[in-house]
Amino acid sequence: MRNPQSRTALEHTPSPSTLEYVSLPVQAKLAATWTSLMFLYIYVDYFALYKPGFIDDLLAGIVHEFDTGPTFVAMALTLMAVPSLMILLSVALPARANRTVNLVVAALFIPVTVFNAAGEPWSYAYFYGFSIGLELLLLAFVLHSAWTWPRSRGRQA
Repeated sequence: MRNPQSRTALEHTPSPSTLEYVSLPVQAKLAATWTSLMFLYIYVDYFALYKPGFIDDLLAGIVHEFDTGPTFVAMALTLMAVPSLMILLSVALPARANRTVNLVVAALFIPVTVFNAAGEPWSYAYFYGFSIGLELLLLAFVLHSAWTWPRSRGRQA
């Protein structure tokens, strides 16, 4: 004899077109977020080249009123190397170290991100406000993801 399915089971049977939600590991979410942040950093710097006078200042050795000597380029490289390396570290570090490093670096990059608007003209307030807002949202996502990292009942990594 055949057992008929209940009415609720039939109503909740997924259709062939229903998409399955697959949860990503925290490490993958963090790496993807740092990658998105790096894309924003790169594109904001690229689009800044379109501001009138920016390239002239750059050719004269000045960026945001800083001289573009060896110290400036070394500091800029160091500053951008950190989130670039966070992409790798987010997938390579053990969970406990990963969580800590992501919390520390994301928290330290909040003031760095806000500082990027310093000295910019009000005519570019939307450009910098929007880009910095997006960058802050990504950093908040890193902080939230690292802070709420799932705990296991077994051995801790």
